[in-house]
Amino acid sequence: MKKRILALLCALALLSAAIPSAYSLAGEQSRAADTLATLGIVNGTGGASGYALSGSATRAQAAAILVRLSGSAAAAETSGYRSPFRDLPAWVSSSVGYAYAMGWVSGTGSDTFSPNRAVSANAFCAMLLRMLGYSDADGDFLVSGAALFARHIGLTAQDYTSGAFTRGDLFELALSALTFPYRESGTTVAQHLVSTGAAARAAVNALGLWDGELTARQVYDRCSAAVFRMDCYSEESHVADGTPDGNASGFFLSADGLAVTNYHAIRGDVYATATLATGESYPVEKVLYYDAGIDIAVLRISMTSTKNEKTSAFPFLKTASTADLRRGDTVYTISNPLGLGMAISSGVISDPLRVLDNYKLPCIMNTADISMGSSGGALLNVYGQVVGVTTGAYVYGNNMYLAVPIDPAQKADLSGAGWTLAEVAARQTAADVAAAEGDA
Repeated sequence: MKKRILALLCALALLSAAIPSAYSLAGEQSRAADTLATLGIVNGTGGASGYALSGSATRAQAAAILVRLSGSAAAAETSGYRSPFRDLPAWVSSSVGYAYAMGWVSGTGSDTFSPNRAVSANAFCAMLLRMLGYSDADGDFLVSGAALFARHIGLTAQDYTSGAFTRGDLFELALSALTFPYRESGTTVAQHLVSTGAAARAAVNALGLWDGELTARQVYDRCSAAVFRMDCYSEESHVADGTPDGNASGFFLSADGLAVTNYHAIRGDVYATATLATGESYPVEKVLYYDAGIDIAVLRISMTSTKNEKTSAFPFLKTASTADLRRGDTVYTISNPLGLGMAISSGVISDPLRVLDNYKLPCIMNTADISMGSSGGALLNVYGQVVGVTTGAYVYGNNMYLAVPIDPAQKADLSGAGWTLAEVAARQTAADVAAAEGDA
C-alpha cells in the first residue's frame, strides 16, 4: 500500500525478497542440462562433470543449441544451407549454416566463425532474441546490451551482465527460453517444438514446460519481470528534487506499455515512474482509465526511459477472470513491499467476493502477504495469470489481505487519449469539491 493511506490499509511484515543470484548453483544448472537432454537439445553423460558445466560455452555449442531449440535440427541437416565460414567442424556445420541463413548468427570475420571461441552472454542472448523475432538491425536491442534486454523482457530472471558465461549458464538460459513466447505468435518455444514434431507433448508436459500449474519459484521466474516499483510524486518540486512522496507497485498488461495499479496509488500525484527489476525507470505517460470506487487504474508507461533510452518492448502478464476463483485456491502475490525490491508471497483465497463499504465491487480476500508499497501489485493464480490487484488489508485482522478484481481493467475502454497524472488529480479535486457542496 502507498504512503498517505486510507484507514483500511496498514503496513504489514516485510516479505523476504526473492531476488535471484547472479549465477546459480551447479545443481540447478545440472537439472537444466538434464531437462534439455531429455528433449534432445544438449548432449552429455549427466551430472555436473558430464556436462562440463563450469567450462566456457563456445560459439559452436551456442549455435547448435539454438537450432535445436528452434525445432530445426532436422531441417538444418537437409536444407543445404551453406555459410561462408571455412573453419567449421563437420558436427556443427549444418547448424551454423541454417542459423546464418535465418539471420540468427554472424561470423567473426568474412569467412570465419571461430567455433571454439567462448561465447559471451550478450552474444548468446542476441542469438536467442533473433530466433524469437526480435531484431537488433531494426533497433529492438543492442548486441552489447542483449543480456540486459533479455532480463528486461523476462526471457530470464538471472543477471548475466557480468562475469564469465559458462556452459551451465548457457543451459539455464536455454531452459528459460523454452517457456518464453515468440514475439509475433505468442507460442512458447516448448509449444513450437511440439508443433514441429521436434519434441513429444508428453515429454514437454512431464517436464512442466506446457501450460499447467506452476510452483512459486516458476511464477516468480516467469512473471516478476513484468511487475515494477512505482515512485510517486505529489508536487513538481519533489520531482525536481528526485524525492518521491511514496512507493507503490504496478504491472504490465502489454508489450507496448499498458500497465495496471491501484487508483489510490496515484491519487493526488503529478508524476510517477515505473522502475523495472533491471533498474531501468520509465515515466507514467497517461492514465487511460481509472475508477476510485473500484480502486484501479490503467496506465500508459512511456517507452522512453528517464535516461532518454528507448525500449522496443516490456514484459507483460496474462489475465484471467475472477469468476472461477474459489475459497482455498492457491494464489501468489508479486509486488514491491516498502520499495525495497521485488518479493513473492503465497496464500489461499479466503473469500473471492468479500463485500466492503469502501469498494464498488467485491474484493478478493486472501492470505498472501503484502506490505506498504505493495499496492498495485499482481495477485496471480497457479497458472501465472493475474486475477487481482493487491490493494490493502484489514487493520485488525490476521492474514486478511485484499485485492481488487482485474476484470474492470480487462473490460475498460482504453481507446481515448487519457489524462496526465496532474489532470487526474485536478479532476478528482473538482469531484471532491462538488461532492462536498452537494452534502452541504
